[in-house]
Amino acid sequence: MATVYKDYFFDEPAYNTHDGGYIPLEVADAPAQPLAIPALVQPDSETDTDAYYTLTAQKGETQLLPGAKTKTWGYNAPLLGTTFAFKVGKHIHITLKNELDELTTFHWHGLAVSGPYVDGGCHAPVYPGESKQIDFTLDQPAATTWLHAHPCPSTAEQVWHGLAAMVIVHDDHELNLPIPHDYGVDDIPLVLQDRRFHEDNQWDYHADYDPDGVQGPTAMINGTINPYFDVTRQKIRFRILDGANRREWRLHFSDDLEFTQIASDSSLLPEPVQLTHLMLTCAERAEIIVDFKGHKPGDTVTLYSDDVPIVTFKIHEFAADDRVLPDHLLEIHAPKVLPTTPVRKVVMSGMDEAVALDGKKFNMQRIDATQPIGLAQYWDISNTNTMHGGMVHPFHVHGTQFLVISRNGGAPYPNEHGYKDTVGVNPGETVRILVRFDLPGVYMYHCHIIEHEDGGMMAQIQSYDPNRPMPKYKLMDMDTLTKAFAEERGVDPKTMWMAGMDSYMKMGMKM
Repeated sequence: MATVYKDYFFDEPAYNTHDGGYIPLEVADAPAQPLAIPALVQPDSETDTDAYYTLTAQKGETQLLPGAKTKTWGYNAPLLGTTFAFKVGKHIHITLKNELDELTTFHWHGLAVSGPYVDGGCHAPVYPGESKQIDFTLDQPAATTWLHAHPCPSTAEQVWHGLAAMVIVHDDHELNLPIPHDYGVDDIPLVLQDRRFHEDNQWDYHADYDPDGVQGPTAMINGTINPYFDVTRQKIRFRILDGANRREWRLHFSDDLEFTQIASDSSLLPEPVQLTHLMLTCAERAEIIVDFKGHKPGDTVTLYSDDVPIVTFKIHEFAADDRVLPDHLLEIHAPKVLPTTPVRKVVMSGMDEAVALDGKKFNMQRIDATQPIGLAQYWDISNTNTMHGGMVHPFHVHGTQFLVISRNGGAPYPNEHGYKDTVGVNPGETVRILVRFDLPGVYMYHCHIIEHEDGGMMAQIQSYDPNRPMPKYKLMDMDTLTKAFAEERGVDPKTMWMAGMDSYMKMGMKM
């Protein structure tokens, strides 16, 4: 009989509930609303080999609470964005358009695409009124990934405005498994975020700013407050994304309903894992299957984070679903590490403005490490912060998928055996991951508490072809970025507020 895991795995003293600035969730005083399901993006045109899309960052207004609409940003939508679904092997062409009043970038979090320009970190700005073209062909396992803005040091503020959307990667293997595939009916995205509403239902990032991560008391799921979903299929696949700036989500269903995790960030798991509780740190994803066979029409099942309800599922008539999930979902082929390859050491340290990576704050012009493409290397990721119990730092690497090898020399958590791109590291812990880059480029690696990356807990690595000369990339610099934001906002660069810069200025440093 399969083991059913009934705890959250992570160290309880490090939960964000113990932070001095923790803001607990509260049920909003608002009527229940149907869960918004982002539409699937349709190609502008498509052939057997290529697909062409347009992706627009835009401003809008969204009815989130009774009363005034909230000013929001989104991708091809007023808030968050429509969902991209890409097929492995297809050549994807995207026109990136910026209809905002300030520069932004389009970061494909979890896609194995070349950096720094296609990957969409801080070196790939698209200015207001501009369009840029990118293209890529994916060669990676099926996964639930996502898209978000990444213009350091204003990544957190732009994500808070609403620039975050889900990106699904399909391959033939995943599409042929006996699991739900009907998007919007039994294959459901759940983007978990939180917000605080100010006067006239508006968001005020500056007022809410906390260098350890901005939080709000109101859960917002797919851009919906107090959502419910009508269950019309016995088995539902939920693609869950922690899209919050800071909040960890500790998820469980009413009556501790068991569910099956089939995938994490960057692939299916090798074997399904049975759970009653699931914790996601910032930017992590999980795909789970919930079987409602024990319920009848008229029943409700509630999804909680800690003890706060965040989604209600209303059970309707459904036909029996006798599909059996296979015991084995995906073959993992770990690349071999040569005994002569040194272990890369990465240290995340500090809280508030003192956050750093390897004792330094991020500099956009500095390459902190190099790694040849095709070379597998162990990275030991340490979290040295234990002050006041410390905090879990979610560690993310752009442009690749890694394997979690160990935690403090022991086994990874049971649901960490697939490919990932983000892993939570407990205080005082060292997590060993196995990293290989298959494409040359410059990529960032950082804590994904977004205010921490903006505040400097970030570095960048250049992967290169050892058989060719090391290329030079045009990298954005802080002076150019600051001048651009100041001009767009109509303020003096010396007085302009950007959240991430607070951390640098208060530490007497320059980005």
